Amino acid sequence: MTRNDNRYGGKTVISFAELTKRQFVKSLAATVAAGTAVGLPRQTLAQTETIKIGFLAPLTGPVAAWGLPGLYGCEIWAEWINDAGGVVIDGVGHSVEFIGYDNEYDPAKARAGASQLVIDDGVKFVMMLGGDTWPGAQPVADQTGMLFSTLLPSDLGPDTPTLIAPAEVHPIYNVTGVEWLAENRPELKTAVICAQEDALGLPSVATYLAAFEAAGIEVLGDPLLFDLATTDFAPIATRMLSEGPDIICLDTCYADYVHPLMEQLFQQGYEGQVISCTADFYDQITAKTSVEFMEGLVFQFPDFDDPALESDLVNFNDPGKFFEVYNERYPGQWGAVSWEYAAIMDLWKWAAERANSVEPADVLAAMTETGQGQHTFGTADWWGEDLFGINNALVGNWPVVVIEGGKAKIKEFRSIPDWYARHGDLLKKHFTEYGQMWNQR
Repeated sequence: MTRNDNRYGGKTVISFAELTKRQFVKSLAATVAAGTAVGLPRQTLAQTETIKIGFLAPLTGPVAAWGLPGLYGCEIWAEWINDAGGVVIDGVGHSVEFIGYDNEYDPAKARAGASQLVIDDGVKFVMMLGGDTWPGAQPVADQTGMLFSTLLPSDLGPDTPTLIAPAEVHPIYNVTGVEWLAENRPELKTAVICAQEDALGLPSVATYLAAFEAAGIEVLGDPLLFDLATTDFAPIATRMLSEGPDIICLDTCYADYVHPLMEQLFQQGYEGQVISCTADFYDQITAKTSVEFMEGLVFQFPDFDDPALESDLVNFNDPGKFFEVYNERYPGQWGAVSWEYAAIMDLWKWAAERANSVEPADVLAAMTETGQGQHTFGTADWWGEDLFGINNALVGNWPVVVIEGGKAKIKEFRSIPDWYARHGDLLKKHFTEYGQMWNQR
């Protein structure tokens, strides 16, 4: 592509402001009124045609840590796949190109980006972080039938038939860390929770409350919910410490919140247990605190040089090499999402080749027809109707990760469905209290 757009890692990234200035984005209503086809008829790929994939995520701003590192991972994925012959349809290999759009974690910009990617750029699949931005993109999915993915199954509902959560099962995997912690440190009896008050924080709060209750750990006081505009985290740390907890839970706080919270806990002398959904760029936190302070931190996202990922049960192409290449090319950028979007593409490629088509409906049918799929951490079930109203989340095992000696280490893989079979009513109770059930959203 030859547009003079903002660029990340050598791939085209279209900013909202620039796109609006060029008047590339048309509203769906205007498109339909003009008679432009927004449907997705079955088409045969030309032998030289490149398959375009949309990457609609925050690439700048406070949530960029869950977008931009994933685009970097997709660039590596595309290079490897294209070098190996591409995606094979009708016996012909087709290269893959990612088109990135920075939605800045804003619903209106997500809608503009979805319209641009699907209608004008002709992508065959759109990957998103999801959360607060999914409602912006959903009208495009509804009117075009485009297949979208999210990292947040809490976006799912009966009215999202073309939205899938095939990689990350946020926030329900957080139960595995709590359960492991309760079994391995039974002396820890109390916890406090803090989180930003948004579409990532609230379902995660409900999940941690259910997990702590199932584990017999008392949560002291109400979870401390803070505004997204917060910049001073000293009072939040002070307030949590005033409860005298055995465990401080940072929920699914953004990296821009986790780092100052951890620094404040360190500066205010906390020496207890910390559990967090993510610990992105944990080496940077360690540099500002200490190896001793970070020892034992429990979270959910491994480094991919972990020996545990060499298991035959893991469905990710050469994770150790991927980790090595990623860190050589993008030093200091490895985080929770660095591999997740690439893992989604592995499943998408498998389904497209199985369907012998890249059309969204065909790929979705091939992906879900057996009721199971090859998740990164093993065979998993298409699941979720009981909690999300639709079985569009690929749910199975998830790793529990602990920092030991300054390095993340997988301690165990635990089954999310097994936990849910024992404690699902608790999770639904807390989801309901926080208005997070599909029929409340």
